Amino acid sequence: MDISERTAQPTFRTATPADVPAVVTLVESAYRGDSSRVGWTTEADILEGQRTDPEGVVEVIEKADSRLVLVERAGELIACCHIERRGDNAYFGMFAVRPTAQAGGLGKTVLAEAERYAATEWDAAQMHMTVITARADLIAWYERRGYTRTGETHPFPYGDERFGVPQRDDLEFELLVKDLKDLKDL
Repeated sequence: MDISERTAQPTFRTATPADVPAVVTLVESAYRGDSSRVGWTTEADILEGQRTDPEGVVEVIEKADSRLVLVERAGELIACCHIERRGDNAYFGMFAVRPTAQAGGLGKTVLAEAERYAATEWDAAQMHMTVITARADLIAWYERRGYTRTGETHPFPYGDERFGVPQRDDLEFELLVKDLKDLKDL
């Protein structure tokens, strides 16, 4: 990617079933294997195996009150995220930025767009997400974006390889929450 492609404004669109292979490739590259080590979001030291699969991506695309957001620059998929309306709130997940595009502000832009959409289109009061507690660097990144740790944890789904093969026995998810009321007037 040349400099003009890296500086072009990202565009956002909703995923379709035709996008499934590209989304799976992007998510896997951001979190698993050696390719993920180029970026800072890698989970390669704590989880092996897959992060997602085509069936899981199709499920997200087809689910009611759900939107899989694709982010493209110069026609290339460079990031994605999933947002889902859950009652008065929204859930944020399947967040991936191409490893070579990380640490340049793109993640902040994608997260802000997801929050704006949830607040203005769905009138969501809060954005919720779960993060593996062993990912202190990632939790700190979300805290700098206004998310609060709740202390509410859920066990990692050990034995279900759809979510990866744990390399540690202490993995769990923590719920992080951000109030979206300030975004509703945008």
